[in-house]
Amino acid sequence: MPDATIHTVGVVLTNLAPILYRVKLPNGKVIMAHLSKPLTEAHAVFAIDDRVLLELTLYDFDQARILGLAE
Repeated sequence: MPDATIHTVGVVLTNLAPILYRVKLPNGKVIMAHLSKPLTEAHAVFAIDDRVLLELTLYDFDQARILGLAE
């Protein structure tokens, strides 16, 4: 069975590199988030204050993967 992941929404605070962002979670914690492979290949860029869908693992709550814009 693959490891479970947690999906949540965050707000982009800053763009640190072409695929790396600093994102604020709903509980106020600030984490690092990187683009998923499909978004990297599509050269996706997110602006400050964009709401993004995040995927976190159960093992590390300090990093996340950005899956796309949140609705």
